[in-house]
Amino acid sequence: MTKEQNKTFDLSASFKAYDVRGIVGESITAQIVEAVGAAFIDVLGLEGGTVLVGGDMRPSSPEFSEAFAKGAATRGANVQLLDLISTDELYYACGALNAAGATFTASHNPAQYNGIKMAKAGAQPISSESGLKEIQALAEQYLNAGVIPPAATRGEIGVHDVLKDYSVYLRQLVDLSGSRPLKIVVDAGNGMAGLTTPAVLGDRLLPALPFEIIPLYFELDGSFPNHPANPLESENLRDLQAAVIKHGADIGLAFDGDADRCFVIDENGDPVSPSAITGMVARREIARAQAAGEQTPVIIHNLLTSKAVPELVATDGGRAVRTRVGHSFIKAVMAEEGAVFGGEHSAHFYFRDFWNADTGMLAAMHVLAALGEQDGPLSELGRQYEPYVSSGEINSEIEDKAGAVERVRVDFENEDVEIDHLDGSTFTARDGSWWFNLRPSNTEPFLRLNAEATDQPTMEKIRDRVLALVRA
Repeated sequence: MTKEQNKTFDLSASFKAYDVRGIVGESITAQIVEAVGAAFIDVLGLEGGTVLVGGDMRPSSPEFSEAFAKGAATRGANVQLLDLISTDELYYACGALNAAGATFTASHNPAQYNGIKMAKAGAQPISSESGLKEIQALAEQYLNAGVIPPAATRGEIGVHDVLKDYSVYLRQLVDLSGSRPLKIVVDAGNGMAGLTTPAVLGDRLLPALPFEIIPLYFELDGSFPNHPANPLESENLRDLQAAVIKHGADIGLAFDGDADRCFVIDENGDPVSPSAITGMVARREIARAQAAGEQTPVIIHNLLTSKAVPELVATDGGRAVRTRVGHSFIKAVMAEEGAVFGGEHSAHFYFRDFWNADTGMLAAMHVLAALGEQDGPLSELGRQYEPYVSSGEINSEIEDKAGAVERVRVDFENEDVEIDHLDGSTFTARDGSWWFNLRPSNTEPFLRLNAEATDQPTMEKIRDRVLALVRA
C-alpha cells in the first residue's frame, strides 16, 4: 500500500450512519478497503482473533473481500473468507461462530455501487455510534501515511463456506416439512437470493420440502440486467406479479440484492404489506414464546408500521414497543427488551433467535408456514392483518422541511390531535380514525409522508390535505 502522490484521503462521502457505501473506483477502491480492513481490526481489538469476510455478486466484491482480508491479516487477525454470501448469512456466521465480520454489498443500490456492512461478534451492529467513525478516522490515517504497520504476527487467511449450516439453522427455526404443497414464485433480482433460495427452500443442499419453486432471475449478476434489486419500488415487482398469475402460484417472494429484505405477493398478484407480514410473524412468534413459558413476549415495530400491529400484539398477549426507523435502533431495542421479533415498514424483519438481526429468508419461511398450515389463499390470510388503509410513503422535494412541518402543525393545532416527535412528527387523531407521520430525509431534500386511516376516503382526505400544506 502506497500513498497516492499529494492526495489526502477523506472517506466521509462513503461512510454512512450504518455502513459504508460508494461508487466503485471513486469513493470505494481496493486501496481504501485494505485500510478499512486494517482499521476494523484495530478499533475492535481483534489482533489474534478471527474475522469473517464475504461479499455479494457485484463484480468488485471478490477483489474488495481480498483487500479487506489483506488489511486485516496485516494487523494480525486470522481471516475466514466466506465467499459469496447474503447479508443475513454474514449475521448467521457472526452469531454462530461468535466472530466479527464484514460483507461487501450495496444492497438495492445500482450496479456502480458497492459497500461494506460490518458486525461485531454475535452479529451486533456497527454504526457511527458504535465504532464506524473510529474505523473511518483510522483508515484515513493509514491511507494518508501510505502504509499499514504490520502486527508482530501476521494473520492467516482461510476459507469457510457457511451456506449449508445457515440453511440447516433456518430450517430448525421454522419446520416447513408438514406444509401443504405450495407453488412459489421467487424473484431474486439477480441477487443473493438466487443462491440462498435453492439452499433453504429447495433441495440443493437439504431434503426437498413440499414446494414447487419457480425461479425468476436466479443468475447472480451484479449488473442487474432485468430490473433493479429493489422490491420497495413497485415497478420492480411487475415481473413477479405477472409470473404468479401466469403460473397460478400460491405466493410470490421478492428479495433485494443482498437478500436481507423480503416482499410478499399474494395469489392475485397483489402486494401483502410489510406491516401485515409483521403482524403475521408476530402472532407466530408470540405463540411460540408463550408455549415455551414466556408470559408477555415483546414485539418491536417502528413508528411507520400499521397500528394494526400493536393492536394484534396486545390481543395476543404480547407487549408492543414502538421505535424510530432504522436497523441500529431496532437491534438496540431488541436487545434491551429481550424482544422475540421486530418488524419495519421497509420489510426488514428481526428475530431474537437470529441474534436480533434481520433476515428476509426467515420472515419468508414464517409466511410460508402460516400459509401452508391452513387451506385458504394468501389474500384471505393477509386481509386479517390489514384492517386499515395506508398511503404508502410519499416524498415531497422541499428545501425548507421544518417550515413545511410547521405549516401542517398550525393547520391541525385546533383539532383533537396528539403530536409526538419520536422520529419526525406523528399526528394522531384521538378518535383513532387516522394518523400520519412527516419525516425529513437525512440525505436528500425530501420530506416523507406516511398516512393511515380506517377507510379509503378518510386516508385520501388526510393525505391530500397534508400534501397541499407541505407543497404550498
